[in-house]
Amino acid sequence: MQRLLRQVFASVILITACHAVLAQAPKTVFLEELTWTELRDQIQAGKSTIIIPIGGTEQSGPDVALGKHNVRVKILSQRIAEGLGDALVAPVIAYVPEGSYAPPTSHMRFPGTITVSDDVFQKTLVAAANSFKVHGFKNVVFLGDHGGYLNDVRQVVAQLNKSWSGSPARAMMPPEYYDASSDGYAKLLRQRGFRDDEIGTHAGLADTSLQLAVAPQMVRQDRLRNAPKLGLADGVYGGDPRRSTAELGQLGIDAIISRTVAALKKDTAAR
Repeated sequence: MQRLLRQVFASVILITACHAVLAQAPKTVFLEELTWTELRDQIQAGKSTIIIPIGGTEQSGPDVALGKHNVRVKILSQRIAEGLGDALVAPVIAYVPEGSYAPPTSHMRFPGTITVSDDVFQKTLVAAANSFKVHGFKNVVFLGDHGGYLNDVRQVVAQLNKSWSGSPARAMMPPEYYDASSDGYAKLLRQRGFRDDEIGTHAGLADTSLQLAVAPQMVRQDRLRNAPKLGLADGVYGGDPRRSTAELGQLGIDAIISRTVAALKKDTAAR
């Protein structure tokens, strides 16, 4: 009888200790907020997907902060990971190809933009993906928030899947993520009466509205409303951001999240 009581007592202590450990683990999908043992335990418990958010540090006109893509892709990746249920989010890759610096081209013509070569960028993605494969992740998902490097990411995904052939790991780049934030979102805005010369492709109404929906503190709204129409010399490409709103942006944000989660779930289920 005493032996049985000791066993029950030991079991109670063990269960209590396990609950205490779980209670101490932060409720987060961000890998960088976990300890290595917490991450190990989550992988063992079924976290099989790692999202690698790719942003970019670039100009977005005079009224949107330089880290637009980095903040936006982190928030969207968080919500997508939460929607998937089995995913975590890696640190954002903020150094991406943005043009040449000798002489300055593309966004590099504006102060604050940071660029790296396509080769360096691709090698960084490959190294990060292989790191996560070693740690036990089966699905490595790249989410690129900026259209300028998407071909680089596609090449990396193809290279990784070739080298990982025969293993359970796979690299992915769901086209729905960027499609929903660009052409798909522009279509939603047209349905509400906005013109293409207002929607724009960079720092226009679409881009600025998306940012207002996720990080309004990054948009200089008072100056934006009272500014004259901006153009290429200001870093605004083919659009007019003055009527941007968080409500319009939320239409795009909801579409990006829902379409990306659905695509990834479908892809994973098919495997």
